[in-house]
Amino acid sequence: MSFSLEGRVAVVFGVANKRSIAWSIAQGLHQAGARLAITYQNERLEQEAKDLIPSLPGAEAFMCDVSKDEEIEPLFSKLKETYGKLHVLVHSVAFAPAEDMKGDFLNTSRDGFRIANDVSVYSLIAVARAAAPLMEDGGSVITMSYYGAEKVVPHYNVMGVAKAALECTVQYLAYDLGPKKIRVNAISAGPIKTLAARGVSGLGEMLKSHAERAPLKRNVDVNEVGSTGVFLASDASSGITGEVIYVDCGYNIMGF
Repeated sequence: MSFSLEGRVAVVFGVANKRSIAWSIAQGLHQAGARLAITYQNERLEQEAKDLIPSLPGAEAFMCDVSKDEEIEPLFSKLKETYGKLHVLVHSVAFAPAEDMKGDFLNTSRDGFRIANDVSVYSLIAVARAAAPLMEDGGSVITMSYYGAEKVVPHYNVMGVAKAALECTVQYLAYDLGPKKIRVNAISAGPIKTLAARGVSGLGEMLKSHAERAPLKRNVDVNEVGSTGVFLASDASSGITGEVIYVDCGYNIMGF
């Protein structure tokens, strides 16, 4: 089965900089032959995106804040006008207020809980709903999770709850979109030094623990996550949907 994405169109949400997981997946999709639409959240991140995109010939940039329905709808109208069809959607978006990522989970604010789940979870539903009519030939929706969705990871706090909701959302979307030949899966990556990960206190300790306990005795490389994204976007994964694929050097299998 081929990993080729020639003739296919992919939209990638969540490119923040050259170290982001979304960027690694975007590079892999481009190398596999996909035409790329890459979104950035706002004007503040516009220059960063436009500095990166020229390295992927043919890729185009679009602004979209996925927490705003009034921006999602016009984006997908532009995508339909520009590309006609869509085959791959990458959702690499997560956010929680900094104050709710510190201290005890018990002290999570109501607003922080709402924001974390709106941006990190509901946004997947919103963009998948908008993308489905463009996926006339079927397609693949890919999102990003983390082990904190199923086990307590100190300092991950409300984001762990959001990732648990995200993984459940993947299953329900897979059920709804299956008849349209649209697959929905999540990649659960090990800790990586991305911009988003810097918001988690104790990241250095987390990286050290993973490297010591994982069967492969190291941390995962962002390019390994990118390669898995290409696999899930391609026909090579045509029978896989509603799943969480671990790319963490085996850390998740360990009991202690």
